[in-house]
Amino acid sequence: MCGRYAITLPPEAMRASFGYREQPNFPPRYNIAPTQPVPVIRPHGSARQFLLMRWGFIPGWVRDAKDFPLVINIRGESAAEKPSFRNALARRRCLMPADAFYEWRRSGTGKQARNDAFLFRRPDRGFFAFAALWETWSAPDGSEIDTVAMLTGPASGPMAAIHHRAPIILAAHDHDAWLDPGATPQQTRRLIEPPPDDLLEIVAIGPAINKVANDGPELQEPASAAAPAEPARKVAKHPEDDPQGSLF
Repeated sequence: MCGRYAITLPPEAMRASFGYREQPNFPPRYNIAPTQPVPVIRPHGSARQFLLMRWGFIPGWVRDAKDFPLVINIRGESAAEKPSFRNALARRRCLMPADAFYEWRRSGTGKQARNDAFLFRRPDRGFFAFAALWETWSAPDGSEIDTVAMLTGPASGPMAAIHHRAPIILAAHDHDAWLDPGATPQQTRRLIEPPPDDLLEIVAIGPAINKVANDGPELQEPASAAAPAEPARKVAKHPEDDPQGSLF
């Protein structure tokens, strides 16, 4: 599960890393949250295209978005069978670039329960890409919104000690295979795997990440021994995962 992430490196570096033609200029974001516009990379002809989409997948058949739950994560192991996602898995695969993401570990019970925040990033601080699906949703007024959500799978290794789900992070040499419009879900199934145990480092951070309004480099500073933990909050259930909606 992934409910917050970051893109802090320069736009030029991301363009060089992912090879799209557009030249967007965007500020560093340390606390990207659901429903916000997020960078997405998808195939466009024989090239790659950069564009912004709403983080929160809405299937095309939904008539009123208020009647559909917020989907920020899609279970990779069942996406091919779910009516909401199987067409997007077959035809609308994309990348969500990032250089960090966050997760919370819940511990204790009752008044002693707490949520501790953790930062996940590559040791070299470089970019990586979440495997994602997108869809264009048509509102009742005729307007269209491009929406997106990342795939997740069972967590393994050190990540499993923080949360039972993990985002699917594609190796750079698998980006073309994931974006290939001619590839079938059966052919891309091998790519839907949790990241290797040694891909990311894990850093305990403070509770400031819990507030969407906080968006600066201090969010990624390691937590001190004296930093107060965030009191645990009730986590809303979700049909695809628990998106930790109470933290947004």
